[in-house]
Amino acid sequence: MIIYPSLDVRHGKVVRLREGDPSRQVVFSNNPLETARRWIDEGAQWLHMVNLDGAFSEANDTLSTLRQVASIAALFGVRVQFAGGLRSAADVERAIASGAARVILGTLALTDPNRVVAAVERYGAERVGIALDARGGKITTHGWTATSETTPVELGRAMAAQGVIHALYTDVTRDGGLGGVDVVEATRIAQDTGLQVIASGGVSSTDDIRALAESGVVAGVVIGMALYEGKITLKEALDASRG
Repeated sequence: MIIYPSLDVRHGKVVRLREGDPSRQVVFSNNPLETARRWIDEGAQWLHMVNLDGAFSEANDTLSTLRQVASIAALFGVRVQFAGGLRSAADVERAIASGAARVILGTLALTDPNRVVAAVERYGAERVGIALDARGGKITTHGWTATSETTPVELGRAMAAQGVIHALYTDVTRDGGLGGVDVVEATRIAQDTGLQVIASGGVSSTDDIRALAESGVVAGVVIGMALYEGKITLKEALDASRG
């Protein structure tokens, strides 16, 4: 199971939001490159970078940061998964051109799935995944500000039928709260859709990571607040992911 340290960038800083709420922001670093290098040095094979400015439709230069992070990561054979604000074919093209090994499409998967299919056809299923962000069991979009009537399993099955392989599942209500990851739902989504599901939201301990690994079907986990607040180390997370 792959461990993805989270690198959430907003206004040029590394931050964490509670439940995706920009008014509940904690800044952990003014230097995303330094933070990325820290996780690389501690053994990460993937980084999960989020363009929060893009998610909230705010002007930003996060692609410049992505280029720098991806360049550093490539020197060590580390790959960058990139998400946030990718709502057009041009957005996807720019992110991949800037060094993203994989992009995660959330809003587009619900509002314009044909564009997701086109991206998969152009770049390959390993490079284009979807976000199954949910609140109360229903998909949320536009930086988690809008909630639909579609469930993660419904959207996941529809996208899997179109050739999508990878999906990031986040329980929005748990994100940044250190209350424990939703192992049961992440496992159910993986089983019911056949997607390679990456769990996110609420990871607080190595017990969470072991439980996901022992599911046998969850492909990865994004860890943010638990690492930044020192609840667990990246080495401990990596060890737990191997059982």
